[in-house]
Amino acid sequence: MTAASPAGPCVPFASLGTADLIIDTCYAGGSSGHAGDDPISKLIPRVGNQGGFRHCGSPFQGTVKLSVLYTTGGELDWPDQLDLQTGVFTYFGDNRTPGRELHETSRGGNLLLRDAFAAAHGTPAERAEVPPFLLFEKAPEQGRAVYFRGLLVPGGPTMTTDDELAAVWRSTGGRRFQNYRARFTVLDEGKVPRSWITHVVNGGDPLMGDCPPAWHAWVTSGVCTPLLAPSTTLIRKTADQLPAAPQAKAMLEAIRKHFQSHPHGFEACAVALWRLIAPATGRCDVTRPSRDGGRDAIGEYILGPPADRIAIDFALEAKCYAETNGVGVKEVSRLISRLRHRNFGVFVTTSYFAQQVQQEVREDQHPIALVCGRDIAEALLNHGYKTSSDIKVWLDKNFPVS
Repeated sequence: MTAASPAGPCVPFASLGTADLIIDTCYAGGSSGHAGDDPISKLIPRVGNQGGFRHCGSPFQGTVKLSVLYTTGGELDWPDQLDLQTGVFTYFGDNRTPGRELHETSRGGNLLLRDAFAAAHGTPAERAEVPPFLLFEKAPEQGRAVYFRGLLVPGGPTMTTDDELAAVWRSTGGRRFQNYRARFTVLDEGKVPRSWITHVVNGGDPLMGDCPPAWHAWVTSGVCTPLLAPSTTLIRKTADQLPAAPQAKAMLEAIRKHFQSHPHGFEACAVALWRLIAPATGRCDVTRPSRDGGRDAIGEYILGPPADRIAIDFALEAKCYAETNGVGVKEVSRLISRLRHRNFGVFVTTSYFAQQVQQEVREDQHPIALVCGRDIAEALLNHGYKTSSDIKVWLDKNFPVS
């Protein structure tokens, strides 16, 4: 997941059966060395101890009372993602291998997604049939421990129906198949009471029994109140700007090797990468190397309704650097000096930005988006590029180097 995992002590395994669910709290696993150490099955009775989808009830019979979504946060092929600033959580369904129809999965996860997202746009009575979704994430390097990440509802106030639930194509071994990409909203609830969980699991009306106010409001009125958490720390450590997974590292290395003999070629690639991150980008032209004026590309970012668009100019700088070669003050100052009034800047690098660079940009409030190696890797993964081989094909097709 993009959001950094929280830190802190864990609620003991022996206390899980009576514990409330508190946002970003760690819940410890057992120490017996078998599946019974799973903490989720102790926190939420009757949902089982395995899988990404865990239901209390059956999706096939339409009897799901409550559903757990569990993510390891580390599957690059299926990049689940929690955006803490917007409260949007992206989750991939359970049809992850060829040979089955979209909804024919053993746990019925995709079937539940289809029905829940359809009901979410219905009447209050239909929304009342949507089971509460509870999000848990694996706690890295803490055995079977998990973090509670929030109470979810399907969709969100800023999404279209196509954004909320989409059947996306993937391929493996030359065989194609479909899976769901679902987007939920984390509700603005810091605590989910134990009494409500017990009430719902036992078949009680979810709108009763210490029901969280944000859930009640969503069911009865359709109003979704997201948990928004703007970052208080705008300076990213070097390790947080570079991908940790070997697969993602290899993707960046494929880009570096491709442009090794032709570094200016990366400028057009950087524009394409920025478009993946900011799809509202309009015209964007790469400048001539001898006359770039401190800008590798200039373009427009489009805002407003279709009938009344406005364009904001921006300048883009690109550096195809090794992961050991960070971007320093000199490179970013060059871009800052070329920005005009009411323009913004974009700096794209396959490496990282030095701490001093970030401090100066943020403290002086320069309107510059800093796109680092990890941002590039995540953008490519989110658009279906999973391996260095995928990246090589994309580069050879779109940015041939003679």
